[in-house]
Amino acid sequence: MFRQQERSAVRTGEVMHTVIKNKLERFKLVRLLISIYRIKAVRALFPLLIIGLVYLEGQHELKQIHLGKIIRDLKSVPVPSIMQMLGISLLSVAVMSTYDYLIRRHFRLQIGWLRTFRYAWIANTFNNMIGFAGLAGAGLRTLLYKRSSVPASLLAPAIVFLSPLMITGLSLLGWGTITGLLPADRLLEAHRWLGFAVWGIALYLPFFVLLQRSALFAKWVNRGEGRTAWLTVVASVGASFLEWVFAGLTFWFIAGEMLGSAPFLTVFSIYVVAAIAGILSMAPGGIGAFDLIALLGLTQLGIKSDHAMAVLVIYRLFYYIIPWLLGLVLAALEFGLPGTKGAERSGDRVEAPLTVWQKIWGWPGQYTFLSDLGVWALGKLVLASGLLLLLSAATPELLYRLKVTEELLSLPVMQISHHLSVLIGFMLILLSRGISLRVRRAYVWTSLLLLGGAVFAFTKGFDYEEALFLLVVAMILWISRSRFYRVSVPFSAKSTLWWLLLTSAVALSYYGLASYTHHGFLKHLPPGIQPEWLRQHSNVAATAAGGLIFSWLLLTMVVALRPQHKADMLLADKDMARLERFLSEGWGNTLSHMLFLGDKSFYWAQEGKVLFAFARVRDKLVVLGDPLGPMNLLNNGISEFRQAADLYGLSVVFYQVTPAHLPLYHEQGYRFFKLGEEALVPLADFSISGSRNASLRNVKGRFEREGYRFEITEAQHSKELLQELRLLSEEWLAGRKEKGYSLGWFSEPYLQLAPLALLRGADGHLLAFASMAPGYDGQKTVSVDLMRHHKDTPNGTMDYLFLCLLEWAKARGYKSFNLGSAPLSNVGGRFGALREEKLARLVFERGGHWYGFSGLRRYKEKFNPVWEPRYLAYPAAVTLPLLTLDLVRLVSRHPEEGK
Repeated sequence: MFRQQERSAVRTGEVMHTVIKNKLERFKLVRLLISIYRIKAVRALFPLLIIGLVYLEGQHELKQIHLGKIIRDLKSVPVPSIMQMLGISLLSVAVMSTYDYLIRRHFRLQIGWLRTFRYAWIANTFNNMIGFAGLAGAGLRTLLYKRSSVPASLLAPAIVFLSPLMITGLSLLGWGTITGLLPADRLLEAHRWLGFAVWGIALYLPFFVLLQRSALFAKWVNRGEGRTAWLTVVASVGASFLEWVFAGLTFWFIAGEMLGSAPFLTVFSIYVVAAIAGILSMAPGGIGAFDLIALLGLTQLGIKSDHAMAVLVIYRLFYYIIPWLLGLVLAALEFGLPGTKGAERSGDRVEAPLTVWQKIWGWPGQYTFLSDLGVWALGKLVLASGLLLLLSAATPELLYRLKVTEELLSLPVMQISHHLSVLIGFMLILLSRGISLRVRRAYVWTSLLLLGGAVFAFTKGFDYEEALFLLVVAMILWISRSRFYRVSVPFSAKSTLWWLLLTSAVALSYYGLASYTHHGFLKHLPPGIQPEWLRQHSNVAATAAGGLIFSWLLLTMVVALRPQHKADMLLADKDMARLERFLSEGWGNTLSHMLFLGDKSFYWAQEGKVLFAFARVRDKLVVLGDPLGPMNLLNNGISEFRQAADLYGLSVVFYQVTPAHLPLYHEQGYRFFKLGEEALVPLADFSISGSRNASLRNVKGRFEREGYRFEITEAQHSKELLQELRLLSEEWLAGRKEKGYSLGWFSEPYLQLAPLALLRGADGHLLAFASMAPGYDGQKTVSVDLMRHHKDTPNGTMDYLFLCLLEWAKARGYKSFNLGSAPLSNVGGRFGALREEKLARLVFERGGHWYGFSGLRRYKEKFNPVWEPRYLAYPAAVTLPLLTLDLVRLVSRHPEEGK
């Protein structure tokens, strides 16, 4: 009986084990799928697949579109209709502020009504342009409410509360489509896959309600104040319902104004299905999927493709682009002014907990630009100004305006104004990057070009709307002029190539649009109405090519003639005499002796009392070790150095920093990556007695019996000795390239500065040598620097050399001997370690065949060192993988290149 029960228990345990294992495997599968989805290429592929599917469904309708007819339809819209469509569009965007008033009341945020509306407008218009998922709005609200000193304890739950409710209104409208209240049968029958999309979005509403009423949501978001009240749940869904209803009303109103009449329920239903397709595509603003589905639905009503496309263009312009431009203006002004309760420190951040879908999407990593939204918005306003000028030049002018302009100005003046508008458009596109990077000269040139562009927009065809917009942008730049402080920024071949490709694509688009629209516009004009300016406006290829070439030539001249002497002063200080005087005061560390190699520049902060030794790689200044100087001055010294580097768009990175200085970097907003550990032997306790050190005693006894000689030669060294060392070094290198920066290399002037340890055989032949590196810290620390040996040296040669060096250093009164680092040692082994650190640990443990990191640590363990961690400290804006590549490039750079 007992055995039967035992067998039954075993079977039960096996079944439970199998069930648990299957659950874990499914969980791993989910994690794998999420990891795959977080790959940017996969995230980009999914929207493209949706848009490709929609394109296949609607390619027939797309082929019926004639751009010339669309331009004619757009040009023929009366001004009163334009104002009415714009008005209802702005009202619909304003309705979206109910989200912010909802969280303002629910979380009792102490923010004024007008300020809440301003924050809502900025966040919602950016969210409309960047994506439906609400992530851009969440990031922006974090920054905006932080400016009003909303505590993180309130802000984080409020953002998490808001994120999932934004599509509940569309989900409710999806149920209207399923139940037949919103008739979209023809569209769903023609494209059956849309039915699955509608059902998917519709089912989100019950899921959302269950989530809001769950105990878990009450604990994490409601801060333990109980489940979300039904009134709040209804208000949440109502706020989203208002947003989508007003957006649909806007679409229907624009369709009615453009088409003469449009059945409300049918057009509104088409909008709902198109919006669902846009949501599922996850493309920014639903671009592509929404437009193609709406086009398919409108053409089913017997509307021509050209007229339907004109409706979509107006809807995109009035509901998305113009409100977003207003949002850019508000954002530029909002972030150009101090916060409501004192100026913010640039390094402060609010780390809000992320929802699951935010983690899947990768937020906030993909929205890092939001950390400096003000200048980002200014840059995008300038970019929009350039594109607006090009768009205006590429499309035909209004006929009555051309007639007025021809009466006031001569045709050559209009032609010159047209060409200069194109040139200024390209220049503004190129300078927009400099505006985002806060470059002072970019601000000056952009301001002049905006004023010139306003004048030429007026004289080329009486385009006072474009002129007014350019003047508004110029005024905002002038208000924000104090934000442009940088002297220059580094130019990389990659960024230059990217901007060249971008402007070339813009030039091709300008050529195609201008050629096609003018031809189609003239073809569809009534007979006899062809102004002289339109007839002579056909040579757009020369205008596009000329604008592109001359803009790049002008920009190249500006860059070539920009002042460089200040940047050279920052990077050129290599005063070795001053360095020697400074180190003689005892401010050195284990890396200080490498500063005499001459490949690093010096920056003296705090009136020369703090020293930063660095080398430049791309747009980074990499400081070797901690800054040197009194501890009480280091924090201000770091700030001073960072500000000086920031004038030229450079970031400051600290390489191989010690644990004692980590609080300084943390206060500066730096992140950390563990590089490995350094072996420090306490000389007071060093001894080779005991059973653990038997192998070292045997090595020492063997080499002494066989007549090997260890000796220390003080500087200055003879030429004969240096030549002997060079031959040994070349044999050891065997044609390999010397490393640099944090590693010493064979340099005769450098070797003349410190003692050399020599190991000779019984016949006097040199077997190995090592150079010493004093710590310049009051005779506390000495390090081994450059080590070279013959290939045919007997086993234990370097062990004996190290033993002799340790005994020599102990006899000289040093407290600690630095054996050097063990790269990646003890990296990524803790729970919760960074992904990059876990990868580094894998390299440490499995990469012995190539690198031998683990073997290096085991070798140094035999001397009983104390292991002290070393870190990489880098600004949050710097991407760690790219920084790693830059550091590899820096260390691998030929030593003489850094001088």
